[in-house]
Amino acid sequence: MDTYLTPRQHSSGGKDRLLGISKRGDVYLRTLLIHGARAVFKVAANKDDARSRWLQSLSERRHKNIAVVALANKNARIVWALLTKQTDYQPVEVAGT
Repeated sequence: MDTYLTPRQHSSGGKDRLLGISKRGDVYLRTLLIHGARAVFKVAANKDDARSRWLQSLSERRHKNIAVVALANKNARIVWALLTKQTDYQPVEVAGT
């Protein structure tokens, strides 16, 4: 699966800097990821799970569209990890929830 959703990583000193979704690769796949992230963004305000809290916090600091693309990027990374490791999705349990 060579889609170039995240073309490269610029990291140093223990700080990871992962770039966003590039315009290279499959346009239709990027479109689906963005549309899915927009749908999640709309309902995240009414939820209290870890990902919704992360998205709410991000949308307070950045523009809505940037938060949507960040969520699409996060989802793409999760999908890539699931496909390469051939495992099922196991959500992380956060203490106190």
